[in-house]
Amino acid sequence: MTTGDRARLDRSRAPFGSPLLGGANQDQRTLRIRVQLLITVSLVLANLIGAVVVAVLQIVVLPGPGLDDRTRLIAIIGAPTYVAVALVIGWTWGTRRALGVLRWSMDRRVPTAADRRATVRVPMRLTLMQASLWGLATVLFTATFAVLQPEQVATVAFTVGFAGIVVCAIAYLLTEFALRPVAAKALTNDPPTRVGGAGVLVRMLVFWSLGTGVPVIGVVAVAVFALARKNVSTDQLATTVIVLGGIVLVVGLLVMVINARATVAPIQSVRDGLSRVQRGQLDLEIPVYDGTELGLLQAGFNRMAAGLRERERIRDLFGRHVGHSVADEAVADGGTALGGEVCEVAVIFVDIVGSTTLAATRPPEEVVGLLNRFFAVVVDEIDAHGGLVNKFVGDAALGVFGAPVPLDDNAGRALAAARAIAARLPVEVPECPAGIGVAAGMAVAGNIGDERRFEYTVIGDPVNEAARLTELAKSVPGRLVASSRAAAAAAPEEAARWRATDTVTLRGRTEDTTVVVPIIDPAGVVTGN
Repeated sequence: MTTGDRARLDRSRAPFGSPLLGGANQDQRTLRIRVQLLITVSLVLANLIGAVVVAVLQIVVLPGPGLDDRTRLIAIIGAPTYVAVALVIGWTWGTRRALGVLRWSMDRRVPTAADRRATVRVPMRLTLMQASLWGLATVLFTATFAVLQPEQVATVAFTVGFAGIVVCAIAYLLTEFALRPVAAKALTNDPPTRVGGAGVLVRMLVFWSLGTGVPVIGVVAVAVFALARKNVSTDQLATTVIVLGGIVLVVGLLVMVINARATVAPIQSVRDGLSRVQRGQLDLEIPVYDGTELGLLQAGFNRMAAGLRERERIRDLFGRHVGHSVADEAVADGGTALGGEVCEVAVIFVDIVGSTTLAATRPPEEVVGLLNRFFAVVVDEIDAHGGLVNKFVGDAALGVFGAPVPLDDNAGRALAAARAIAARLPVEVPECPAGIGVAAGMAVAGNIGDERRFEYTVIGDPVNEAARLTELAKSVPGRLVASSRAAAAAAPEEAARWRATDTVTLRGRTEDTTVVVPIIDPAGVVTGN
């Protein structure tokens, strides 16, 4: 197995872009636990990153006077306490509300339109909750510092507000990631037909702004603070810019990596699906878990795969009716024009002996079953020798070799197929003895009928001759005869298996036909090999 095959296998086991999200058929209890755990971890991780950003910016980075005893106590005790309380509120308020919205997926209900809309909006709702909590923190700590240490108001407002923006960006991306399995369930029966909300371009621009634009604005703000405070040393300013630049790089990279993975995952699922379609695996459907143009791409792939399955089903059904070689030829060149061409063909005609009595003495269901067993042998051998079962006429079948696809040794193939049929029928379907006639020559093959309804058929002397030979075959040992012209046109190896008997004038024909029959064993049985 190559590295690429292993990668495709791994992705097929992780249909939502990551093994953390489980498989497509995971049970409801596992899905609930997984989603709740991932959302909780996502919110905790985002808030911890925000708290670290606040601490680093306030204590290490921003230039200016330090904190006094009272504000230092607030920074050391108050800020962590608020973050812990915010996490508890966020878990009880946000996570539980989100799980309430997703209750339909846990109860195995088919989602309504309202359920689908609410499910897709859960990441934004959780992000707005985070924005509310961090907005409150910004107002609360700014007001506190305005009373206790006014000169720190600007830095506190900047640090808490900046951290809140970082938390919101990371929280949105992580919760959207965590909810992919549920979003896929919501969108399975009603895939998106248009972009819901912001598209890929808007999302990329927003997260670039949050992950890179806003931090760069922070660097500019630090320079403004330094200019406003004349007592900032060069070393302090340099340290500030270096540390803040590092934060900008880390936070920006983190946001962009998560966003890039969220963008690439749906594209990768479509790419893997296309690879499987190229290998002939049409019975597949990829999960649709994105509400942007990427979700439209996933849904479009599923519609394409469904169309290919339908096309293949119709093609198979068409091939079963007219023959797969005719169907392939029709697909290749359009196959919708009336008319035909003269070509060299060999023809087998097989007709049951006493079919009227058979139908009159047996129940219809039994007659149909016998005919199906009978035709199964005929079709099997004609197909095996490269021919086409052109049509079924009641209890008879017409097989053609050499049209619509040219073959080498048409006559030899037809004769060999006839011998195989004659050998199998007495053993496998003894209730349906049949006469078999084989002829060869020039005939017209093509589409006959009207533009509104036509069929592929073969018309000419070999067809008529084979039908008449079938009538003769019903009264001879082995019930198989052919024209000497067919034996003469066959390859020497096959021609040697036949011997000439009488010359007769068949009904409806003016020319005499020299009849040949297969060489049979002492028991009077035609050998099929």
